[in-house]
Amino acid sequence: MFSGIITETGTVADVLPNAIRVGAHAAFVRNLVRGTSVSVDGACLTVVSKDISSFTTDIMPETKRRTTLGSLRVGETVNLELPVTASSFLSGHIVQGHVDGIGTLKHVKKDGDSHIFSITVPHTLARYIAPKGSVTVSGVALTVIAVRSSSFSAGIIPHTFRTTTMHRLAVRDSVNIEVDVLAKYVEKFTRKHSQ
Repeated sequence: MFSGIITETGTVADVLPNAIRVGAHAAFVRNLVRGTSVSVDGACLTVVSKDISSFTTDIMPETKRRTTLGSLRVGETVNLELPVTASSFLSGHIVQGHVDGIGTLKHVKKDGDSHIFSITVPHTLARYIAPKGSVTVSGVALTVIAVRSSSFSAGIIPHTFRTTTMHRLAVRDSVNIEVDVLAKYVEKFTRKHSQ
């Protein structure tokens, strides 16, 4: 489990048929152990090996299909997060790292020192997104401002904009989307009991 508070960015060092190697600061990599989870652009992956300044994770075909990780190229920057622990300070949202699909950045506008991102998503995901609810965009936990039938907007404060990959995004770029897991369970529960 993750919080969506990005503490590090890394650089894709190698793209293999079913794995990626990501370079990161030694202090971040030191916290990784073979078999532990790590969030890469919002996708929960398992560390299979590491050296002083990089780690390698396997990527299964389903992850490639459902996320942006299948199109990563060497040199790209990615958001990284270590999993939360029982003693972690939970300051973000509940994030599983189970990416639900891909969204597209539609529009960016300044709002004071902050930025408002408008992102299009498949209608099948938009139904789980609610105003003032939570959504995760490429691993970054955000609070939703507004929702339409196939898009939503969310604000990004200056600190998050600078310290994540958000400042590198351009209109029409693809982003990983994880909707609020509670909304999915509520829908499943109510659908099952209304039949």
